[in-house]
Amino acid sequence: MDRSQKAESVASLNAVFNEVGVVVVTRNLGMSVGQSTGLRTKMREAGATYKVAKNSLATIALNDTPYKGLETYLEGPTGLAWSTDPVAAAKAVVDFAKTNDKLEIVGGSMGGQLLDEAGIKALASLPSLDELRAKLIGLVNAPATKVVQLVNAPASKLARVFGAYAAKDAA
Repeated sequence: MDRSQKAESVASLNAVFNEVGVVVVTRNLGMSVGQSTGLRTKMREAGATYKVAKNSLATIALNDTPYKGLETYLEGPTGLAWSTDPVAAAKAVVDFAKTNDKLEIVGGSMGGQLLDEAGIKALASLPSLDELRAKLIGLVNAPATKVVQLVNAPASKLARVFGAYAAKDAA
């Protein structure tokens, strides 16, 4: 990697760190290419990204970002996972680590708050942004549905009574 490629890599990582909601640092303990591809696929499905970056370049890219304290986790063969949804990257990494012992969760950060491995696992247990939106819409929609049912109930009862009288008169 020459100097211009390094500068480009640092600039792109810095832009990412300024835009995302969470960054998770993992340690790669000898994953195969197939396992790495599986992890990246799982991350993409969750709306997150996984990248292996040189620790020195990632440390430089962390300057002037909310994730400045993450350089303490950047030792050894590390990988970075990030997403704009604060839960997506953590959830995908934790799910993958459950089935693969060659991926170790080191820590991470959400905004300016540093998180250890337990913090990342706790973050992964939270519902995602889409799940929260769905629950909120369900909560807002439920009372309106009940109001419509209550308003329609007397009218339908009245219609059944009139129908019964009509049937009685016809007989």
